[in-house]
Amino acid sequence: MEEERTHGRGGPGRSWSHRPPPWLRRREGGEDREGGADPESRVARWQRWPWPSTVLLTAFVLVGSNFAAHAQEGERAPLDAFARVLLVLASGLLLWRQRHPVAVVFGTASAAALYLGAGYPYGPVFLTVAVACFTAVVAGHRRAAWTALGLLWAVHLLVAHWLYRWLPPAGDDLASFGQEIVVAGWAVAIVAIAELARIRREQWARERAERAQATRRRADEERLRIARELHDVLAHSLSVINVQSGVGLALLDSDPEQARTALTTIKSASKEALGEVRQMLGSLRTPGDAPRAPAPGLDRLPELVEQAARAGLTVDVAGRPTRLAPHTDLAAFRIVQEALTNVVRHSGSRHARVRLDQGGGTLRLLVDDDGPATGADAGGGGNGLAGMRERAAALGGTIEAGPRPDGGFRVLAVLPTRAGEHQ
Repeated sequence: MEEERTHGRGGPGRSWSHRPPPWLRRREGGEDREGGADPESRVARWQRWPWPSTVLLTAFVLVGSNFAAHAQEGERAPLDAFARVLLVLASGLLLWRQRHPVAVVFGTASAAALYLGAGYPYGPVFLTVAVACFTAVVAGHRRAAWTALGLLWAVHLLVAHWLYRWLPPAGDDLASFGQEIVVAGWAVAIVAIAELARIRREQWARERAERAQATRRRADEERLRIARELHDVLAHSLSVINVQSGVGLALLDSDPEQARTALTTIKSASKEALGEVRQMLGSLRTPGDAPRAPAPGLDRLPELVEQAARAGLTVDVAGRPTRLAPHTDLAAFRIVQEALTNVVRHSGSRHARVRLDQGGGTLRLLVDDDGPATGADAGGGGNGLAGMRERAAALGGTIEAGPRPDGGFRVLAVLPTRAGEHQ
């Protein structure tokens, strides 16, 4: 422990909480163990700074200002060292436009105001203000961008209509109001383009967030669907296996033939469960392929009754629905399967009744037993009942489950027969 908390020979102890280990320093600060910069972090830092666009814009401003000076020779003051310093300063500030957009927009506006007040030729220097204003608006600093642009326009009004008498170039005339309209239109155009870019950027961000949320929602729904299917398949089959294994163990010595029947039931139930699990896993591995076997429906209700009979439960079935939509058919089968599984697991009754009534655009499933309950979770208070409710709710139906007044337990499901349109 002492070696872990000290650095250097004979030095005082120092906790890691004050100095992160080398691998963490490398990740956070971009330095390796030898103290040098990590090449990958150098590339990342280079990409974060807008070097290429800033260099190109600086060159454009310098070259364009020279052309503007030749075109306005005799009308404006010639470019000197101070003018070029202002041009480089206004362009160089754009290197920080993504990190400090407010400071940059005010800095470029100030440099352009000094350039304008010194009487230098009109030219690309105002492009730096436009870029800084655009970046600030897109970043959400709208008020700062408008304020900086308004201050620059105010300086232009003062210079062109009042201070021109004392500022260079000598003999400058009063500016026309037509020129002010052009300047105002230029400022409005910058703000309008920046606002459009900001709105579009917010729309893209909102669309990305909605797509991500929809993807998470689909993943959650698929996870719940898989959990329901696995629970319904395994809970029923394992309940039958559990009951029959107890029967087999009890009768192994006294009634070997009955024990053989119990083992046969176990084999049949486990084989069916394995087949359904393989089918489900196969559909997960190859989601684009159609399932090799049709999804179970109420046409397999006789098989379900036979399995329940092997577990010692007598089931009376009344009613027979017409052809249902696949989703409704599967949900109805799983609800009946889970309800009978709960009778086998939680009820002392060896007799259950299933009633199916179809009419008025709905299918009513009624499963009840005579009880008594053998535990606190008599109706299946865990994932099974929650799964039934989720299946019914997904189709726009309802589930009512609870003890009957005369004893026993009842499950009533009401499902729309056109659930395929609800999906």
